[in-house]
Amino acid sequence: MKAAVLTGGGDCPGLNAVIRAVVRTIHNAGGTTVGMLEGWRGAIEGNIIELNPQETDEILPKGGTILGSSRTNPYKSTDTVAQVIETFHKLELDALIAIGGDDTLGVASKLYHDHQLPTIGCPKTIDNDLSSTDFTFGFDTCLNTVMDAVDKLRTTAESHRRIMVVECMGRHAGWITCFAGIAVAADAILVPEEECDMDELCTRLSRRKADGKNYGIVMVSEGAKLKGQTVTQGGKTDEFGHEQLGGIGKRVAEMIGKATGIETREVTLGHLQRGGSPSAYDRVLGTRLGIHAAREAIAGNFGKMVALRGLQIVAVPLAEAVGQMRTLYPEFMDEAREFLK
Repeated sequence: MKAAVLTGGGDCPGLNAVIRAVVRTIHNAGGTTVGMLEGWRGAIEGNIIELNPQETDEILPKGGTILGSSRTNPYKSTDTVAQVIETFHKLELDALIAIGGDDTLGVASKLYHDHQLPTIGCPKTIDNDLSSTDFTFGFDTCLNTVMDAVDKLRTTAESHRRIMVVECMGRHAGWITCFAGIAVAADAILVPEEECDMDELCTRLSRRKADGKNYGIVMVSEGAKLKGQTVTQGGKTDEFGHEQLGGIGKRVAEMIGKATGIETREVTLGHLQRGGSPSAYDRVLGTRLGIHAAREAIAGNFGKMVALRGLQIVAVPLAEAVGQMRTLYPEFMDEAREFLK
């Protein structure tokens, strides 16, 4: 067997663990693996590198992806779709394993169903918002990064009697913000699933100050809504048509400062959340997903995505795994509210 592997979309701790596991598993079965560089762009342009167990054995602790990544969308043009198919046949590939989020896996699903290309999907996102899997690798590392950053911000917030508004990633789902908010004992958590009542929030922060707490931590998802509006960056979109978000942290900080009279500062963690060496949990999860993605390819079980269900890795149809966002389950915010009163 000759398989190709690519990583698309935003980089994520644990990607190299998946690559390493795919290469080793296919090698153990007598096959070979190539890596397509910079996601679907590499598939379009035919940019590849040879991968072997010796050269990939040491990449496990590295963040990011040794293959590079991009948000290239082959389906923006019929010509680029044809180039992907041409690359596949020119390289005489038997399988293509795509590691990515909803957009990357959506392309893999279309290539399988529209052109019968033998594809396998492996879910990746720090946002933990992909359906059909309980957790995605990268999420745990991201949470620890956010927690560490906010723990540091807390000391300056307390020293200067300030409220710190921390903007986290999370376009449509508040997994990062909610879990991190619980982990850092935040005074407020704003997520996309719930419209924020800023009057109630400011009243609560003022009451906490009157009760003796002279600083505060407010966690907010980039996609959180204020009176039905999502704060964007001037209509900029990526190749998949997603509008670029950001700036809500600054807006919330301004509103809190004006309403409460408390000095309020905003910090946007941004791409810091994607970086760094993967946690032990993400190394293990990435490795397990990579092994099973390769095994599905070897077995010829194409058009599937490997997923974590409970403690087991299972294969689910790609078509069912993409196109539906998994938002934060209400019970997590319900539990968080015990400390937000």
